[in-house]
Amino acid sequence: MEEGQTNIVARPMPKIGDKAPSFKATTTQGEINFPTDYRGSWVILFSHPADFTPVCTSEFMTFAHMEKDFAKLNCKLVGLSVDGLYSHIAWLRTIKEKIEYKGIRNIEVKFPLIEDITMEVANKYGMIQPGESNTKAVRAVFVIDPKGIIRTIIYYPLSLGRNFSELYRIVLALQTADKFAIATPANWQPGDDVIVPTAGSCGIAKERMASKDIKCHDWFFCTKKLSKGDIETKIIQRKK
Repeated sequence: MEEGQTNIVARPMPKIGDKAPSFKATTTQGEINFPTDYRGSWVILFSHPADFTPVCTSEFMTFAHMEKDFAKLNCKLVGLSVDGLYSHIAWLRTIKEKIEYKGIRNIEVKFPLIEDITMEVANKYGMIQPGESNTKAVRAVFVIDPKGIIRTIIYYPLSLGRNFSELYRIVLALQTADKFAIATPANWQPGDDVIVPTAGSCGIAKERMASKDIKCHDWFFCTKKLSKGDIETKIIQRKK
């Protein structure tokens, strides 16, 4: 191997429905054993390309600002880059002491940021994609449920900052679908109609078409009301 090249170990990409690959790592909040330490909680595991970069700085400030909102969904945040621990600490201190972004300032990043200089974790999760970079992780997002199962995967290129309102919506929509046994349609927001699972028999399809509580556009496409209040009561404001 020529000088300067990085040995990228080929591994199968994790998939939705897989168990989250396990690892132990050093972070800015101490050692973690993932996902064992997070059993019983939803988790967003996300990677960023590098410390002391502007897009990543805007993202970490936004995540830290929204951390309490995610906590109401019983969702914890875990970040990762291939930088070292001391770089992480210095960068997060700089964010708190010097940076202001969209009115956010004096913000402290309290969730763990993984040190991954060996790229072991990044490779397990397919975060190193040579088409973008051999030495930096892309902006990957893994939403993992309380049983340690991967429920959503999103990859962004280095140049594209993430939409954090959408990441919040994803976690809320997944929990809503699980809690109420429904699916969510395009652009769903709390309070919008939700989709009833497709009828499994002609009899059920006929009943639904005649129901006053369910609106059927056709036998296979039926929706019903689900109030924002029900979601807030049973998901956002639930007691742990």
